[in-house]
Amino acid sequence: MQKRSFYMGYTLASLLAAACPLSHSHAESTSPAAHFVTATASEAHTGGTLRLAAQNSGGTLDPQVSYISLIKQLETPVYDGLLAFPKFSGPAAQHVIANLAETVPQPEDGGRTYRFILRPHLRFSDGQPLTVEDAAASFRRLFKVGSPTAGPYYSHIIGADACLHDPAHCTLAGGIETDAATRTLTFHLTEPDAEFPERLAWFHAAILPASTPPHDTGNTAPPGTGPYRVAHYDPATGMVLDRNPHFQEWAHDAQPAGYPDRIDVTFGLDPEGEVTAIENGQYDVMYEDVPLDRLGEVGSRYAKQVQIYTLLLYYYAALNVQIPPFQSLKARQALNYAINRHAMVIYHGGEAVAAPLCQLLPQGAPGYEPACAYTKGASPTHPLHQWQAPDLAEARRLVRESGTAGQKVTIVAPLEGRYAAMAMELRSTLASLGYDATVRSMTQTVQFSYVQNSDNHVQLALTGWNADYPSASSFLQTLFACASFRPHSDNSPNMSAFCNPDTDALMTRAATAALTSPEESAQDWAEVDRALMAEAPAVPLVQIKRVRLLSKRTRNAIVTLNDEILLSQLQVQ
Repeated sequence: MQKRSFYMGYTLASLLAAACPLSHSHAESTSPAAHFVTATASEAHTGGTLRLAAQNSGGTLDPQVSYISLIKQLETPVYDGLLAFPKFSGPAAQHVIANLAETVPQPEDGGRTYRFILRPHLRFSDGQPLTVEDAAASFRRLFKVGSPTAGPYYSHIIGADACLHDPAHCTLAGGIETDAATRTLTFHLTEPDAEFPERLAWFHAAILPASTPPHDTGNTAPPGTGPYRVAHYDPATGMVLDRNPHFQEWAHDAQPAGYPDRIDVTFGLDPEGEVTAIENGQYDVMYEDVPLDRLGEVGSRYAKQVQIYTLLLYYYAALNVQIPPFQSLKARQALNYAINRHAMVIYHGGEAVAAPLCQLLPQGAPGYEPACAYTKGASPTHPLHQWQAPDLAEARRLVRESGTAGQKVTIVAPLEGRYAAMAMELRSTLASLGYDATVRSMTQTVQFSYVQNSDNHVQLALTGWNADYPSASSFLQTLFACASFRPHSDNSPNMSAFCNPDTDALMTRAATAALTSPEESAQDWAEVDRALMAEAPAVPLVQIKRVRLLSKRTRNAIVTLNDEILLSQLQVQ
């Protein structure tokens, strides 16, 4: 896929192809409009309750801490940043626009200074006015609460280094200035950051009241500024969003007013149950993907209610490079050679909705250049254009040379959905290489925090990653830069504990090049991708499309690369 064509509608034939994963037929795609009704302004329906079903809760509701896609999707209409990614589909939706700020400012001082003017008359959902002091406090709070992206995304703000070393006393002195009289908030950076505007549009940069506690708020959602507020949350049963009585639409493309009066979320249904409940009219949206054994049924009976869309989303196995056996480069490379990525495609529904992945930048990301180092007939110095087949002979040779055969390996995987099949495939592959492999499963909400904390000594974490925004850095820097590894923390997205100063220097070069030459920057990120795969801190497995079923009464599905289906824009009849 190309970056500009991230959303694809599929005909019934596509779903049937997905339901028969062993088939090698390629279905043609059609316009999304042929698949789902988008309401015109005259047909728009406001009111009613939108009902969403999800398998599990997403853990904390704190928007500056949560890194679970379910919570991000649910809270997109609850919180706002200074900037935003547009809430509409299409190529123009890739550039940030003004949200709580009046405009997207031009950088000053060679890219080291950004001045924002807040919109007037903004209020939080509890009625208190939003001020520049709230905005400044929100960025200090990022460091105080240990936000997962505080280091990777906001360390260029002057004073951030001190905040990373002593979060409790973070002031960002010299990095943020406020002027209440002019509603001006000024950022000063230590060096230019070509992606600073995108990072201000990212979910973690939500503006919260200055009085928000400097710790993870857990099951309590801080007041936000969007069209909805969290009225109720029980991680065991569900969540309710109702209208924010103080919301007045200020910029439709950045944060549009919502259509439903209420959004009810129920936790506890598995994907099979979600499909059945939507077929029976009990729910309107399923969060999980349609399970493999229901794709044929859904394709033949409910094709017009299906949303199929491509995200910068993939699944991978993070290998802990600091503990055996994956301290050994050869052991890491061996697993990359041995894994059957075609099997991973089958577990996700076949070629219509999944593709094998053997590099750390997914197709469609800036800087992506096809290069598969670990497939039959390839090597890190001589990659092939795409994955062909496992190379067990080469993998076993590397294991013998590593001296790690016979060691115990525990795969820590989520319980949900297709993770179980992927985990068993990994276990079988490790066993075939001579390891004593077992699988330890836990709910995804628990697992995602558990595998990030170095105190748990996780050897292999099966997980997935969706780009925070369309950039190479949101994969390579977030997951593998030294600053992304935070020992003893549940918010350490570098689950491989990988840190290579040389690779970090390549990342810095790529990020710096973006300021003057996007083309050169893309080439540099491709080099970073190849350098990381030579070190093999992870095993990329499969890139997928999402397949979600909506009810007959639901209209106006709008899908964006950054926010998926916009729940606030769904209309229920």
